[in-house]
Amino acid sequence: MESAGLLQGASYILPLRWDADEGLEELAGYLLRLSGWLSVIVVDGSPDALFSCHALAFPPKVRHVAPQPRQGANGKVAGIMTGIALAEDELLVLADDDVRYDRATLQQVLGLLEDADVVRPQNYFLALPWHARWDTARTLVNRAFSADYPGTLAVRRSALLATGGYDGDVLFENLELLRTIRAAGGRELRAKDVFVGRIPPRTGHFLRQRVRQAYDDFAQPARLAVELSVLPLILATGYQAVRRGSAHHGAGHYLAAHHRAGTRRRPVAALTILAAVAVAAAETGRRKDGGQHFFGPSAALWAPLWLLERSVCIWAAVALRCTGGVRYAGTRLRLAASSPATLRERHAGKISTSRTEKSDHV
Repeated sequence: MESAGLLQGASYILPLRWDADEGLEELAGYLLRLSGWLSVIVVDGSPDALFSCHALAFPPKVRHVAPQPRQGANGKVAGIMTGIALAEDELLVLADDDVRYDRATLQQVLGLLEDADVVRPQNYFLALPWHARWDTARTLVNRAFSADYPGTLAVRRSALLATGGYDGDVLFENLELLRTIRAAGGRELRAKDVFVGRIPPRTGHFLRQRVRQAYDDFAQPARLAVELSVLPLILATGYQAVRRGSAHHGAGHYLAAHHRAGTRRRPVAALTILAAVAVAAAETGRRKDGGQHFFGPSAALWAPLWLLERSVCIWAAVALRCTGGVRYAGTRLRLAASSPATLRERHAGKISTSRTEKSDHV
């Protein structure tokens, strides 16, 4: 790849669907920078009036198109696959509208595709209002136990064409894409040391996403089981404290006071341990792979609040599951993501077979 001018053999695909244009000027400026580095395709599913405004605001070098009809309710999947069909390059960066690459990071993720079919970098927030700090705790916990799910991936076009794309009737579309490529024999590279900036959402959007993000964990049964256990544990601890306090109510004044103090201390100690475990896990994730340079020293302290939020929202997600799934674009999506076993049945060997066929024609 060149150190100046366009990055050869690479395109950037941005699926977009806005109901308001509050960030249009900033996005247009970002697209102007991007279009000086590589080919850019914006697949815009916004209403007609906004689509027309975007066409006027976006730089001339940006290819601005509407998504092509595709089976599935998830509009982001339709946008990505429209962009992949139009792209002429093998190396692709897929990114949400709030992701902000610089040239060096683009070169880094594209370079990693030399040894992989899909690259998963790490997002971090470029600004830190309270809700971005709160959500950063989730990122750190993900990093501690595995890897985070960012709003951007780098992928080989041939890998997704070999599988015919990925399912558009799922909620957790990034996980579906990653699992599809792995199931087809492709290689995923988790680039936890490649950090890509992201603009934090507005507070209202953050709040609306709490239960929807929890619902994603139906695609990860082990994680789901752990999260479902947290709220019952908290409630059981509180119940035991109340029950023990009542049991000693009739004792002598000094003895009863002594027992009540001990009863109060036990649940407080249990909850303190739970909070400390959450902080320790988040701090582990913060320190991994150079994360301390992008996540501040206090970031892990928000983990108990995130854990409490998730312990409640995961049960709200269960209620949604029982009533048909999450509302999405006028319908309901019940499936968070397909299981690895299901995707292996559909796609096993497709990427390796595609490579063999190409080499036979060389």
